Amino acid sequence: MNDPLGHINAAGGPGGLKPTFGPGQGPGKAPLAGPNGKIFLDELKGQIAEVNRLQGEAEIAAEDLVAGRRDDLEGVMIATEKADTAFKMLLAVRNKMLDAYDEVKNLRV
Repeated sequence: MNDPLGHINAAGGPGGLKPTFGPGQGPGKAPLAGPNGKIFLDELKGQIAEVNRLQGEAEIAAEDLVAGRRDDLEGVMIATEKADTAFKMLLAVRNKMLDAYDEVKNLRV
């Protein structure tokens, strides 16, 4: 995390803020991981890649249907709905993250 004002990492900064670390954590070590051992950023990147993959599969399925290489309309619709649902979920997570960021940004220290 980039701290342009130096308030978070400064020892004795405003309000005596000091970085906190979990067991086995410290400066220069890996960030805290979630209960399943994954870092949130890595999990988010994986989910973005998954949504991208699903959208690519849906696009290929639709192109194959139009070109006549495929005749199962149901399969194309299912692939499209899976991609749409995954994208909507990713968008909801993004919106919640922005709401949380705005909330933290408005905190008075």
